Amino acid sequence: MAVIHDATLRPSKTEAIGGWLPTQAWSGVTPGAEVLVDGRFRFDDPAGEVGVETYLVHVDGGPVLHVPLTYRGAPLPGAEDFLLTEMEHSVLGRRWVYDAAGDPVYADVLRRAIATGGHEASLESAEGGEAPPVLGTAVGSGAATTSPTVDAVAPTTDGALTTIGDLTIVRVVGTPLPAGETLTATWHDADPAVVAVLRS
Repeated sequence: MAVIHDATLRPSKTEAIGGWLPTQAWSGVTPGAEVLVDGRFRFDDPAGEVGVETYLVHVDGGPVLHVPLTYRGAPLPGAEDFLLTEMEHSVLGRRWVYDAAGDPVYADVLRRAIATGGHEASLESAEGGEAPPVLGTAVGSGAATTSPTVDAVAPTTDGALTTIGDLTIVRVVGTPLPAGETLTATWHDADPAVVAVLRS
């Protein structure tokens, strides 16, 4: 379960994404373009320390872009190349926001979700009351009972695909992916789409 705070973020998540996408050759996004959110979903960090959230966004009528993020309360050693921004969270304080491809916690929870047929985390308001709205879902196709723990990553990107060990994530939704077990995402007014694969 993901606990969501009613908080002010500076910069906002879409501002952080909008500042980062133009630095990524696969995005086709130019500086200053407005990022529009199509959907998003979260996974649980078993240790409860790292926020893991995936955004599906587009810019100016362009394709849907798959942007997984992690949020940490301290810098992740060795992941400087994957840092989007440092963010002030009005409840949690300073947060370090990373392209999740460079964070082993993301690779671990993603691999487990795909391998075991897991799904996105349910959402709960930290302040109580009504749960935050569900803006996207994700489900793995596997049926394994366990998944090996991932504790280190060395991601590489080729075109619109990023490889993390035996995982491949798509950056531009619709880009052909290799064969394997899948993570399929759904969001408002869109057909389900495969956004990550655990390769065969």
